[in-house]
Amino acid sequence: MARKKKEKPVVAEAMPDNVVGLRSEVLEQPITETLESNYMPYAMSVIVSRAIPEIDGFKPSHRKLLYTMYKMNLLTGARTKSANIVGQTMRLNPHGEASIYETMVRLSKGYEALLCPFVDSKGNFGKVYSRDMAYAASRYTEAKLSAICKEVFGDIDKDTVDMADNYDGSMKEPVLLPTSFPNILVSPNVGIAVGMASSICSFNITEVCETAIALLRDPDHNVKSTLPAPDFPTGGEVIMDASAIDEVYETGRGAIKLRAKWRYISKLNIIEIYEIPYTTNIEVIMDKLSDMVKNGKLKEISDARDETDLGGLKLTLDLKRGTDPDKLMQKLFRATPLMDSFFCNFNILIEGHPKVMGILEIFDEWTAWREACVKRRTYFDLTKKQEKLHLLLGLEKILLDIDKAIEIIRKTEREADVIPNLMAGFGIDKIQAEYIAEIKLRNINKEYILKRTKELDELRAAIAELTDLLKNRKKIRNVIIKELTEVIKQHGSPRKTEIVYAGEDEAEDEQEEIPDYPVHVFVSREGYLKKITPLSLRMSGEQKYKDGDSLAFSCEGTNRAELLVFSDKQQVYKLKLSEIEETKASLLGTYLPSELEMDEGESVLQVIYITDYSGDLLLFYENGKVARFGAVAYETKNNRRKLMNAYSDKSRLIKVMKLTEEMQFAMISSEERALIINSALLAPKVSRTTQGVNVMSIKAKHRLKGAYLLTETAIKNQARYRARSLPARGAILTEDDRGEKQLSMLD
Repeated sequence: MARKKKEKPVVAEAMPDNVVGLRSEVLEQPITETLESNYMPYAMSVIVSRAIPEIDGFKPSHRKLLYTMYKMNLLTGARTKSANIVGQTMRLNPHGEASIYETMVRLSKGYEALLCPFVDSKGNFGKVYSRDMAYAASRYTEAKLSAICKEVFGDIDKDTVDMADNYDGSMKEPVLLPTSFPNILVSPNVGIAVGMASSICSFNITEVCETAIALLRDPDHNVKSTLPAPDFPTGGEVIMDASAIDEVYETGRGAIKLRAKWRYISKLNIIEIYEIPYTTNIEVIMDKLSDMVKNGKLKEISDARDETDLGGLKLTLDLKRGTDPDKLMQKLFRATPLMDSFFCNFNILIEGHPKVMGILEIFDEWTAWREACVKRRTYFDLTKKQEKLHLLLGLEKILLDIDKAIEIIRKTEREADVIPNLMAGFGIDKIQAEYIAEIKLRNINKEYILKRTKELDELRAAIAELTDLLKNRKKIRNVIIKELTEVIKQHGSPRKTEIVYAGEDEAEDEQEEIPDYPVHVFVSREGYLKKITPLSLRMSGEQKYKDGDSLAFSCEGTNRAELLVFSDKQQVYKLKLSEIEETKASLLGTYLPSELEMDEGESVLQVIYITDYSGDLLLFYENGKVARFGAVAYETKNNRRKLMNAYSDKSRLIKVMKLTEEMQFAMISSEERALIINSALLAPKVSRTTQGVNVMSIKAKHRLKGAYLLTETAIKNQARYRARSLPARGAILTEDDRGEKQLSMLD
């Protein structure tokens, strides 16, 4: 009988047997081990070596570039081609020429992204406020280190910071740069790592140094008195919100609101915008203005153009006759990136560990680090002076008998015996003897030796001073204060971003911009909304809906009111009625899922009309629970339209009611049971995601079918359905209490 040939697996045909075995082993490796051995090292590398700045205010890419330029003598020398700098930096940063050049562009004076640029650039380096104004190639531009880099590299050759091998071990590079001022707060830094990010706004260098000096003198110093607010390279205005500033200063997290600067030229009837928020650019602003004009939301402008040139940024708006420029700008601030927020996340690497810190903690960390740098520099100077003193003490010993030294050298037959003979003849050590032996013949005279030995007293005094400095923390801090004062003197500059205080009439101005008139609101079950004026409604015929659709909500209100739109995905959307175009009863209206940009598959569950956020909301869930909390839980200070995790997801939401006063309502289950309770029995909760309290006990096969104001029902025998305590099952509805009105609501 012929033996059947065994079929080989497909994998075995493509790989040797041992490779197949390895492959099966990898497939069986637990995911936790894969994450720990492969993913975690990558994540930590991105966090520590790429995205998060350290206490000196630099990321590794910044540090490698600047140190390369320092070693190229570009601090005092002339500019060189950027391509040359990029090529030299490859010895420390092997991530590619393009990324190195982009780093140089960001640090350059021409790009205007920093308050204190570190690269003195020549040529086209683009602009931070323009997306389309691209920088020239590295072969066309030139650069050197700017003057402020003296404060960065002044002590680097005195062992102030640790040095480490580069990626191939061919040279050393600094782990940190010994900046003599808190650059971590002066230079803005934004970085996205794996699982975390960093976003540090910039502050004025003069204010930062003054604050550091004040804290060194008085740890209880009020930081806001010398560091009132951030300062951004693009200027503009920072809206002073005391609570927001305090949050950022104390926690290292929060948002700083910025807006553009503008001027109105009455002769030409134009508005010129000449400074914009640091977080945006002119192309984004122009795109938004264009969209608003096309959609008919900006009828006050006849033309908008970008007139940015070599003189600087300028956006020009031609106004139509009769337009109020102040009201127009308030409208643009609300609707465009001309007013934006910088979201702060002061995440900094401290000894290799990321840490989110407030302003005071950052100053404390920088002070401790700078004290260590000054100590290391002092110890370096002390060691050098002690070595020099040691040599001069040996030189002093031959002062009394120079001829003896010459005679010892002359009579020594072998060169190797010169040092031992000098040591024996004068009682000096080997280092001193070698120093004396290396003195040139022309310098072996009494005048030279006397000049050198006169330095002894100066050296002894300097050594005593340095030794005392190392032991006295107060004196070390005085040195830091002196250096910070010099930084202010040499590199201080006025604020670029003006501080303005939010006026109390801003909200009133916004309301005045919105026309106030009565409207009728209709929302269908499928989510179509109609806003119809009373006059149009009287002249209209029957309401039109899509096949299978019908009315779900209607109310009379005002154009200035809002709607809270509850979706079936535990999200609430805020919609201003003023943003919806008026329509007619014969049209379908605005489709809310599209207007509110709802997620795919998300639909409208219920709509609540709201004029203010006073009072409470009652949320009825399918499992018989009811949640009560303040409507203020949905109030926001900005124009955010989407609120996520807006209510509990433990059970399906059936009904939402707004309470302005305590009232009675009826809950009806699918078992045809009814329960009447007063809203006063429900205690308000703090969280909007609360699951609520058990009100109606419902069997497993049944559910809550509806909830209504008691006045909306046909229940006559109300006592039958009231409960003495909660939760309660309620009572079966009688025929008399059902009524046609009730039946229609249950259908």
